[in-house]
Amino acid sequence: MNSNFLIIDNVPAVITYNPDINMLRGEFIGLAGGADFYASDVEGLKREGKISLDIFFAACREDGVKPFHIYSGKFQVRTGSELHESVTLAAKKSGQSINSWIVSALAKEAHQVLGD
Repeated sequence: MNSNFLIIDNVPAVITYNPDINMLRGEFIGLAGGADFYASDVEGLKREGKISLDIFFAACREDGVKPFHIYSGKFQVRTGSELHESVTLAAKKSGQSINSWIVSALAKEAHQVLGD
């Protein structure tokens, strides 16, 4: 994964730097709620992330909530008219529907970025 990601207990977190407080911030992604954590170094992030995740999972158990976001497989994308036209032409040229072409393009890009 990219260097701005950290995996804690198999849950990915985006890591950013907050210059206002001179600390690193981690925010878990894919959870059905917010869970973030702060530290001044990577080891601290790992430690604080584990604590934050444990608290989040405990709260989910207590409230009877599923901890992970369930994705529907549907989302809306807005583009400019020129890109819309280009995508339509590219899909037709490749013999695919616009949806199939976009799914293929997104899968290739996600694989490249995530490296899996």
